[in-house]
Amino acid sequence: MNSNMHETVAKQAEVANEKGDGDRGLYDNFKTTKKLRPVSVALYFCYYNVGTVNKRASMCISRKLHACRIVRIWAILTNTVMCPQPKAQDAVTIAVSSRTLFNMAQENRIYEQEGLEKYVAYQQEHEEEPLTPGAAFPFVKALMTVNARLRDLYPESDEMFDIVLVTNNHAQVGVRLINSINYYDLTIERFCMTGGQSPIGYLTAYMTDLYLSKDSKKVQGAIEAGIAAATMFTLESDNKLNDSQLRVAFDGDAVLFSDESEIIMKTQGLDSFFEHEKQFENKPLAQGPLKCFLEALGKLQRKFYSKDERMDCPIRTYLVTARSAASAGARVLKTLRSWGLEVDEALFLAGAPKGPLLQKIRPHIFFDDQMFHIEGAQKLGTIAAHVPYGIGQKYHRGQPYNQAPRVTRDPDAAFQPCVQ
Repeated sequence: MNSNMHETVAKQAEVANEKGDGDRGLYDNFKTTKKLRPVSVALYFCYYNVGTVNKRASMCISRKLHACRIVRIWAILTNTVMCPQPKAQDAVTIAVSSRTLFNMAQENRIYEQEGLEKYVAYQQEHEEEPLTPGAAFPFVKALMTVNARLRDLYPESDEMFDIVLVTNNHAQVGVRLINSINYYDLTIERFCMTGGQSPIGYLTAYMTDLYLSKDSKKVQGAIEAGIAAATMFTLESDNKLNDSQLRVAFDGDAVLFSDESEIIMKTQGLDSFFEHEKQFENKPLAQGPLKCFLEALGKLQRKFYSKDERMDCPIRTYLVTARSAASAGARVLKTLRSWGLEVDEALFLAGAPKGPLLQKIRPHIFFDDQMFHIEGAQKLGTIAAHVPYGIGQKYHRGQPYNQAPRVTRDPDAAFQPCVQ
């Protein structure tokens, strides 16, 4: 950004402050450091770019932030953003919904009980109050930690995490979301706000590697579109997480791998499952919905390995499976090898509960296809995400749903263990 542009932007902010329309803190920051806090230029540009303005939406936005938006747009367009965005084709794109990133349980109740207009009005009245962290917040912070390490090692590389906020919120709610993102210093520059429409169609355009939402229908739609996705739930009690290493734990069948072997176990029993796995030990399993996300993590891990930082890598992956090692473990490991992938730790539990081991691992996120594993993990403070894929969706605690009562959960409700 040249000196003339600096003067122009600074004058715009100064005039706005004299009129009472500016943000004094951001203005002072800009004048002294010539740097700006992270913000979504895409959303602001949508408001103010001629030809793409939603007139009704922009009129509903508070005037006092108008000058700040102008400053931020100019700064971003002239390459003075503190954290430049990676190119989408090179980045590992993580799309999170607003209700997973932030705890919006109260706001969602207003929407469901009082309607859209009251919801929007409430968000605007409280837009200066930052939202509290949600279930995906620690995961997003861990992604940013990895990015910081990657920038140190590869200053010119775009191979890093790119976090996108994908939400069906209306644009009028955008100011509170942006203020909350800035409050927590989150590096989220890309927004997709669809005004009540499903955002699923945009995930492919964003080249999404993982989508996290509280809406199980949207997650199901993403998986059907070939995108790794999972449903997250609010968690009240949690473990203290590692702040220097991203830890991601995966179930095996119907998560990293297809559900072909699980179908045998569910329909023909455990003995037939063991025989099947022995017979096909050297035949790789088909890929499951989250295989590509593990692959993306592995790509970033190898960037650290090439700098001789394997033992200090800020990404660690875990396979946590109910399979037995001796009877059914070899096929899993050989499948990963055939894909050119690896996990840092493989835990074969032979049907034992996963919760206690996950409590020791303390992952930022754990993916599983069966709700009773999710519930057991959450009971002990693990952030878990449900992958609605495969034959396991027809069963609850090993019994078909037509023989056992199906348990439904409000994603905004704190965890309550199932009654056995």
